[in-house]
Amino acid sequence: MGRAAAIAPLLGPDAATEDEDGYIWYAGRADDVIIAAGYRIGPFEVESACLEHDAAREAAAVASPDEVRGNVVKAFIVLTEGQEPSEELAEDIKAFVRGRLSAYAYPRRIEFVTDLPKTLTGKIRRIELREKECERDGL
Repeated sequence: MGRAAAIAPLLGPDAATEDEDGYIWYAGRADDVIIAAGYRIGPFEVESACLEHDAAREAAAVASPDEVRGNVVKAFIVLTEGQEPSEELAEDIKAFVRGRLSAYAYPRRIEFVTDLPKTLTGKIRRIELREKECERDGL
């Protein structure tokens, strides 16, 4: 058993992996991990790539139910001042992120929002966004 597996009970809902050199890498909360078409995708990497785009001020990525893939990555984006939501901008952000991540990890769906749900300490509440996606699909 690797050290990551050995410390898993200590992490609770958090996830970690161990690389070939024995380093433990924190991957985020296990319940935030997006599984799309069998791939495990960390929302943090998707959000970080979205935020590199000049139009994105804030971003949150969650699983969105999909009939073909089980789930796909959906990004909720708060735009920078002066930007207007459009299908063209959504496609531009998708292409931008796809150029920085694996082809399976880019957000296939983007929803522009005015703000993101947050805790009192300012952390994004992805659970609310996931619930919104499940409600949208009637799950």
